[in-house]
Amino acid sequence: MHTRSQTRNLHNQQHQAPPPVEQFNLEEPFENPPPPLAPMDDQRTMAQLLEAPTAGYEDAIVVPEITADNFELKHGLLNLVQNKQFFGHDKEDPHAHIRYFNKITSTMKFPNVPSTSVKLMLFLFSLEGAARIWLEKEPPRSIQTWDDLVSKFINKFFPPSKTTNLRNEITRFQQRFDETFYEAWDRFNDLLRACPHHGFSELHQLDTFYNALNSNDQDSLNSAAGGNFLE
Repeated sequence: MHTRSQTRNLHNQQHQAPPPVEQFNLEEPFENPPPPLAPMDDQRTMAQLLEAPTAGYEDAIVVPEITADNFELKHGLLNLVQNKQFFGHDKEDPHAHIRYFNKITSTMKFPNVPSTSVKLMLFLFSLEGAARIWLEKEPPRSIQTWDDLVSKFINKFFPPSKTTNLRNEITRFQQRFDETFYEAWDRFNDLLRACPHHGFSELHQLDTFYNALNSNDQDSLNSAAGGNFLE
């Protein structure tokens, strides 16, 4: 039961005016303005991060675009390339692999298609094991030409130390006691082929081989030349 005073107070509260609404001047800056929108570059970056990653999947070898009509690599050529793969073992000869690869890829000609493009396209299939892993770890699009590929391949699997050792073998070459002239000549040429970038001139090679022979074979060369062989 309400008293008369309580009823009067309740009536006054119900009819009391609401508090005034604070007025804002839209032309004046906020004391704590909202953060500005991110620049378009940042927004684009965020959108890219939310997308599925696609970077980093490009091959190291860049194969120039082939515009020739009806170009198609034959399975027979691919099989020939894979028939003698390079694994990257210490006893393997990378120079011999390049020579074999060049010989195989030159057997087929494609109209309006550079041979170097075919080589760049096929070279990966000529590798296996550690050699394939090496190529797959090369930076994307870091090999632009066939010369680039050969240079990196040789530097990886035929380091300078190996070149130095072979150059020393060529310089110190000597005919063996039980070795014929032709056997010595074949062995000497095997050393030259194993290190095609030895840097020795043809005259230097002949001089090295001549001085490595026994006196009987030197005399035979001199007789065949009608005098001193080196002259």
